Amino acid sequence: MSLTFLNWFLAFLPVLTVLILMLGFKWGGSKAGAFSWFVTILTAVFVFGAGAKLIAYSQVKATILSIDVILVIWMALLLFHVSNEAGAIQMIGNALTSLTPDRTMQGLLIGWVFVSFLQGMGGFGVPVAVTAPLLVGMGFSPITAVVIASIGHGWAVNYGSLATSFQTLMAVTNLPGEFLAPESSLLLGIGCFVSGIIVALVAGGWKGLLRGLPAILIIGSVMSLTQYFLSVTGIWTLGATGGAMAGLAVGIPLTRLPLYQHGAQKTKALPIKPKSLIFAVSAYLILVILAFSINLITPLKTFLSDLLQLKLYFPELQTSLGWVTPAEYGRVIKLLSHPGAILLYSSIIAFFIYKRAGFYPPQAAKQIGEKVLKGAINSSLGILAMVGLAVLMSHSGMTNLLAQGLGRAFGARAYPFLSTYIGALGAFITGSNNNSNVLFAILQMNTAELLGLSVPLILGAQTAGGSIGSIMAPAKIIVGCSTVGLGDEEGTVMGKVITLAIIPITVIAIFVFLIS
Repeated sequence: MSLTFLNWFLAFLPVLTVLILMLGFKWGGSKAGAFSWFVTILTAVFVFGAGAKLIAYSQVKATILSIDVILVIWMALLLFHVSNEAGAIQMIGNALTSLTPDRTMQGLLIGWVFVSFLQGMGGFGVPVAVTAPLLVGMGFSPITAVVIASIGHGWAVNYGSLATSFQTLMAVTNLPGEFLAPESSLLLGIGCFVSGIIVALVAGGWKGLLRGLPAILIIGSVMSLTQYFLSVTGIWTLGATGGAMAGLAVGIPLTRLPLYQHGAQKTKALPIKPKSLIFAVSAYLILVILAFSINLITPLKTFLSDLLQLKLYFPELQTSLGWVTPAEYGRVIKLLSHPGAILLYSSIIAFFIYKRAGFYPPQAAKQIGEKVLKGAINSSLGILAMVGLAVLMSHSGMTNLLAQGLGRAFGARAYPFLSTYIGALGAFITGSNNNSNVLFAILQMNTAELLGLSVPLILGAQTAGGSIGSIMAPAKIIVGCSTVGLGDEEGTVMGKVITLAIIPITVIAIFVFLIS
């Protein structure tokens, strides 16, 4: 199909429908995704020549891609609620609040490092909801608390929730993580430093920022380098979690320096027995041990990977206008070594440890199950619809046509700068980096190929922009505000978060532009 404005607009129509429904009509991701999926089918059939066979096969392929991501979402929520129901999250947070009286260091430790650790484990708005009340308890105003917690974890979203968003990036582009991880991790590392600087500025002003620079440089280097090492060695599921844990490991001793022991009276926290604290962190220690073991012990990884797989072969598909999708295997899901499986193993072991330690109230298992269901169903439905939409757009030639239009409009020189903002826009609209990657990753990949740009760099910009852009999503802001009594001030908080979040997004965009 020739590239005209009308054809380009029709190819853009499914994405435009998502934008209008979610921004204009405030629809949720699952509802907007389902309606937009229907619009995509109509457009693919009546404009781009997609037949019944192409639609059917593309949706089967999309379902497998969705399962790859949904497994992680459900199991990440399971592990979080297994820990949270036992009081482990609150216990760890209370232990951290009493370490230093310095306002800047408090903000960094809780609103940058600890919130990123929570993002690594669970995500989905939970980190801000848990961390903001802790910051309020330390003396920060509710608005400042939500802003700090929101900005602080943006860099960790891509590899957070056990790398759900990165898993999606791999799935929809069908590119290996080893190919994508270096550039993605480099750009997110830059975002990590900028996020830390902003948190220090909001928490302690310019004087606090200057005082906090040594800690930011040390903790930021450790977190970003740990994330980079884990991701490029194939353990991207622990990129954010491992990075934040390493940040806590160096950040806690830093609080004992005289530089960070002056300030207001320390926050009074409930006394915690060392043994209880060890039990509290046990779930995450188990996760780290299992993830490293399954990924680094080659015979074990091979055994589990080969034992049970979901793998389907798809024939060549062609539209009546001549757009061809070659025959290929769809996403191969290695069920027993999958990140979701590792999360499940960790959740089961942690549950019995917490139960044996007496951490659970009666009916805890039922409450955990209900909370997982409540948190995962809408996300799962949204992913099914959005992935179905994206795969059908790709198979009918719509994504390629969009890429051609963007390539001609911006050119190889300007597009790298734009690519970061595309990822951020997608996350702001859909509420998650995950959905942004579903909507725009194939488009960004095709545009990079047409313009002769580095594919991993442009996809790294997509997912790094989406990672930080997701913190501006209205749904996440509302969740954070609800836990600190700001039910009527979401707009004020959102304005502050958006203004600050643009800074790391722009820094990353400039970096991508310079090295492209």
